[in-house]
Amino acid sequence: MPTTLFGKTLLGIALAAFVALQFSLWFGEGGVRDVRALKAAIATQQLENEKLAERNRVLEAEVKDLKNGLEAVEEHSRQDLGMIKQNETFYLVTGNPDTRGASAPAQPQAAVR
Repeated sequence: MPTTLFGKTLLGIALAAFVALQFSLWFGEGGVRDVRALKAAIATQQLENEKLAERNRVLEAEVKDLKNGLEAVEEHSRQDLGMIKQNETFYLVTGNPDTRGASAPAQPQAAVR
């Protein structure tokens, strides 16, 4: 322990500087708390980016299929527009799903022959 006034003053200044630096390290801008919050935000954003990248891959494959294959165009025409081929008969099955059995789907079914 310093016994002189100069030594005590110097120790007090060093201690005050240490406390100020520790405070800014833990609670200041860019401190430990901010870094933890930013890491959590980055992890959340990376998960969102992965979901969106997968969605983009699916959409890209669908676009490629629509540009190159007629099967996808036909499938979309049948499902979205209700189109049928020439010389096909369209059957729409309706009714209460409970009367058709437990394994039957709950929505009306369209059958094409």
